[in-house]
Amino acid sequence: MAEEKKEIVIIDETTIKSKIHYIRNQKVMLDSDLAEIYGYSTKRFNEQVKRNIEKFDDDFMF
Repeated sequence: MAEEKKEIVIIDETTIKSKIHYIRNQKVMLDSDLAEIYGYSTKRFNEQVKRNIEKFDDDFMF
């Protein structure tokens, strides 16, 4: 089995802040933005969240 290489990527604060939106007075981030930050496709990101839903707070998504 090939060893998977992990790359460390530094994302500046303004990039993160620009992806935070206010909806009904709540700070939210879109799944597509989170997927981009973590380096996944949106589909794959959502699959991972559903597979590990117990690791997230109740208010993680709505």
